[in-house]
Amino acid sequence: MIRITCPHCGPRDQAEFSYAGDATRARRADPATATAADWHDYVYLRDNPPGPHLEFWHHIHGCRRYVKVLRDVTSHEVLACGWPDAELEVPR
Repeated sequence: MIRITCPHCGPRDQAEFSYAGDATRARRADPATATAADWHDYVYLRDNPPGPHLEFWHHIHGCRRYVKVLRDVTSHEVLACGWPDAELEVPR
């Protein structure tokens, strides 16, 4: 079971959340200049490295806010949580 600490609601079961995507990807400043290949890369191509990964989760059965989560994808351990604009670091 994964426990995600929503900054608004506190610790909650992962079942209250929906995965909302990779938090390491940034949209282009001017999407109109992106080519079809750029959009394909942005939407479909992802690295899948083991270890800590930044993700967005949507608290769909709670406050309905977005949360940034730093999660180890090999163990599913949640290392840090915060608002979407938070700078999360791996705890030492």
